[in-house]
Amino acid sequence: MATIVNMHEAKSRLSALVEKAERGEDIVIARNGKPVVRLVATSGAVGERQFGRHEGLLKVPDDFNDPLPEGFDGLT
Repeated sequence: MATIVNMHEAKSRLSALVEKAERGEDIVIARNGKPVVRLVATSGAVGERQFGRHEGLLKVPDDFNDPLPEGFDGLT
């Protein structure tokens, strides 16, 4: 179940709400009693990189570095 807080309360308790979101709790901020946004933690802290994470998702064609055809303007 989500924790729903109004905009004024969210301003006052932002640090505590962010900590709850970091722990995985669902935080919803409402305006005039209507939910408008959900506060969620990012997937990882800046600087934490997993090398090779996207391996196999992209394929560069063998002719990638070949010269472009004569008259190619790149706008079509």
